[in-house]
Amino acid sequence: MMYISSGKERCVILASYLVENNSTVRGVAAHFGISKSTVHKDVTQALKRVNKPLYYQVKQVLAVNKQERHIRGGEATRKKYIKDNQIKSKTERAD
Repeated sequence: MMYISSGKERCVILASYLVENNSTVRGVAAHFGISKSTVHKDVTQALKRVNKPLYYQVKQVLAVNKQERHIRGGEATRKKYIKDNQIKSKTERAD
């Protein structure tokens, strides 16, 4: 769990990680052990007041993530069905 006394510090740390790793809000939240809501609020609201250049970089990364999310969702579904089919075929062979 991440504990930083100042919200200003936290939003810059979260935003820097998001931009450097080209990560998602969910990925940042998992890495730092905080909620997605907190990450999103920090990098979209608090960061705008603290560090505008970094805010604009984050905004670009989030825009790309938003454009790609339907692809990520489809990929997750595809992997799920592949896994389910592998389990079914293993159990059918065992019978």
